[in-house]
Amino acid sequence: MLKRGGSAYEVLAAFSRLGVTSFGGPIAHLGYFRDEFVVRRRWLDEAAYADLVGLCQFLPGPASSQVAFALGLSRAGYAGALAAWIGFTLPSAAALVAFAYGADSLGGSGATGAGVLHGLKLVAVAIVAQAVLGMARTLCPDRQRATIAIAAAILVLAGGTLSAQLGAIGLGAATGYWWCRAPLLPVRPPPVAVSHAMGVGALTVFALLLVGLPVLQRVTSLPAVDLFAAFYRSGALVFGGGHVVLPLLREAVVPPGWVSDDAFLAGYGAAQAVPGPLFTFAAYLGTIARPVPGIPGALIALVAIFLPGMLILVGVLPVWSVVRRDGGAQAMMRGANAAVVGLLAAALYNPIWSTAVRSWRDVGLALAAFLLLTVWRAAPLLVVVLTAVGAVVLGVR
Repeated sequence: MLKRGGSAYEVLAAFSRLGVTSFGGPIAHLGYFRDEFVVRRRWLDEAAYADLVGLCQFLPGPASSQVAFALGLSRAGYAGALAAWIGFTLPSAAALVAFAYGADSLGGSGATGAGVLHGLKLVAVAIVAQAVLGMARTLCPDRQRATIAIAAAILVLAGGTLSAQLGAIGLGAATGYWWCRAPLLPVRPPPVAVSHAMGVGALTVFALLLVGLPVLQRVTSLPAVDLFAAFYRSGALVFGGGHVVLPLLREAVVPPGWVSDDAFLAGYGAAQAVPGPLFTFAAYLGTIARPVPGIPGALIALVAIFLPGMLILVGVLPVWSVVRRDGGAQAMMRGANAAVVGLLAAALYNPIWSTAVRSWRDVGLALAAFLLLTVWRAAPLLVVVLTAVGAVVLGVR
């Protein structure tokens, strides 16, 4: 059950507070949302929240941001959905834009600045290794899905292109259709009411943009269109969690020469130190990317990477009960999710490890950061600070 009748301002205030306090990644965000909106504010009950989380984890896109969007939608309509997205996203996006402007001066500040930037790249090694481990436990719990993940990693490492990444996800979904069947989820009404007309419209816009943007790029050759298309495509193909966007974004911005590998990994490390959704890493990349640098690029990248996930969510909400009864669709998603574990594992090796780790001191710092995250359960912000300080002290750069 959901309680309606709130205002967009109420939603904005609630999510703005979460936007500056929600450290710890997507799973932690879902815990913060439950405490705030199920336990404290009682906007919805446990069953409705669990169904909403299940839906957003099933779909491509940033799960915690999709849950936030849906909570705002259920509380105050589409104005509330927009307010939830702005409140939850803007604080971390602003922090990463500020880091983008300060990164050049940090790199030019001598050994200390270089050490800090290299420490951020080593944090990325530890964070992605933790993500691969956690996602493997959840998304590859059996032999079938573990095999799909390993095959996907081999395919991506051998191909090294966006086509190889897309092929791995597609083959994972196709294999999952035959190999990953499981008992169906219980049938319940959609957790948020959206009209069928609105759902069809959202899916139509999603498909038109996905297919039409590459055509528009060839016709216009506008830098803003190129930037929007690259980030929209990346956001449309994220299955299994926010960290999976890493290899897709790198393929979008590094090979064309928009962003260097070093700047990419330093920004990804910095993204671990801010609250809110990991997708706001796009704001950093948009700020420094060559097609449309600065604040305009940050805004284009930010909107483009979040938009496909929100369109898919609105499109699927009216038919979620039907999807829950379709064993084939669920099996395909299990296979696709297993494949993205392999995709992220391949990215852990190349470019993250191959670019960031240059010596045994690097190995030691990366392992120490991984130990803090996985064994000591230290907050990511603390791990970022300690690794950056360690890189400066040890002279790692």
